[in-house]
Amino acid sequence: MGWSWDPSLYEGSAPHYAVGRMAYPASLGDVLRDALGLDGTGRLLDVGCGPGSLTRLLAPLVATAVGVDADPGMIAEARRSGVPGIEWRQLRAEELPADLGTFRLVTFAQSFHWMDQERVARAVRPMIETGGAWVHVAAVTDRGVHGDDPLPQPRPPWDQVDELVARHLGRVRRAGQGLLPSGTRGGEEDVLRGAGFRGPQRLEVVRGDVVERSTDEIVSAVHSLSSAAPHLFGRRLQEFDDELRALLRSASPSGTFAERARDVGVVIWRP
Repeated sequence: MGWSWDPSLYEGSAPHYAVGRMAYPASLGDVLRDALGLDGTGRLLDVGCGPGSLTRLLAPLVATAVGVDADPGMIAEARRSGVPGIEWRQLRAEELPADLGTFRLVTFAQSFHWMDQERVARAVRPMIETGGAWVHVAAVTDRGVHGDDPLPQPRPPWDQVDELVARHLGRVRRAGQGLLPSGTRGGEEDVLRGAGFRGPQRLEVVRGDVVERSTDEIVSAVHSLSSAAPHLFGRRLQEFDDELRALLRSASPSGTFAERARDVGVVIWRP
């Protein structure tokens, strides 16, 4: 892609991620429990865990859990949760297997596209125990479903927000110190088959629930994205935030928005 990862990819985003992303639904845990027979035993590895949103949701379904992420801010946010039975480690997925051992379940939620996929798939496969699984969680949690059905509060003006970001940062997507003119890499299925995985089994967690969100949460949702991470704005960060808040204030003077949450896709692979 002409792009390579660098440590600034999510620099400054971690506090915003914890506030601005919509939570995974509890039903996601139920779906994985039923599909994989999770019974409170075994170990979970969540790769690219961010502030630990998925790790914490799934931790009660296993005996112990490990969350790893390359960004120190994300790991710091995860550790603040204080949930027992979870170990947090700052490391890149490309450093696996490290000294972590084997796992019943390895999850990737909105993270695999940032990695050297072939290298990570080859490293992770022998880390999965017999009968275990690799699970990819496909979700959009920064914003809800587009639509015009009536909601109790105004929808966030996402098209205008995106236009404001483009005016400040340019129309080519930013990512760390580089650019992603064609978006992030695809081809996950070919990579996993090439690494010896079997599948996939596809499941869907249907949502549709309406989530009310504050102006602060929408601002944090914007800065939770790698394409609008705080460091990208440099000295113009406050100027951008002031313009963003003015835009949101005009869309909802009460400071409250509503969105319909998006469905969550689950893809299960077996080693």
